[in-house]
Amino acid sequence: MQDPNIPPRSPLRPLPGLIFASRWLQLPLYLGLIAAQAVYVFHFWVELVHLLEAAFGSQTALQQLITSIGYKQNVPITTLNETVIMLVVLALIDVVMISNLLIMVIVGGYETFVSRMGLQGHPDQPEWLSHVNASVLKVKLATAIIGISSIHLLKTFINADNYTDRVLIAQTAIHITFLLSAIAIAYTDKIMSGIAERKH
Repeated sequence: MQDPNIPPRSPLRPLPGLIFASRWLQLPLYLGLIAAQAVYVFHFWVELVHLLEAAFGSQTALQQLITSIGYKQNVPITTLNETVIMLVVLALIDVVMISNLLIMVIVGGYETFVSRMGLQGHPDQPEWLSHVNASVLKVKLATAIIGISSIHLLKTFINADNYTDRVLIAQTAIHITFLLSAIAIAYTDKIMSGIAERKH
């Protein structure tokens, strides 16, 4: 039974209805991101299999790992060493963090900009989705990008011999820029939330 305090909804006029329905044009974009995540899952398992094969002495897998992480030494590498393992593991963590970012964009973006998913009460509903909006999503995305940038920066410093000082300085500056941007976004969101609360 409809709540008598809620006024009945009048049907949208054709033009506003068309504009409102245009939000569904974002659906193929989110489906494309799901396909991109499937590619990341495949890449993750390929790298993991190469790491396991290299751990059991496969020279082919070892060379594929070294090529994929861009690791170089003056002396050819014939056995899996700690630095290579660390760089590969960081690359795997990087894939996981990008996958988490994709999930936030896909699920949070669909819920915020396209249509409700109706997950209330579902046992697997993500905790962050219960209070997600465009502002919260921006802060979470900025935080995730900082995490990804940190992994990239750590990989670069571990493999610093293969990079010029200019590249190291540029990556550090970019990471600091991401950090300052996230702080600015979070601070702006805090100010806007305070203004909204005072209005109520």
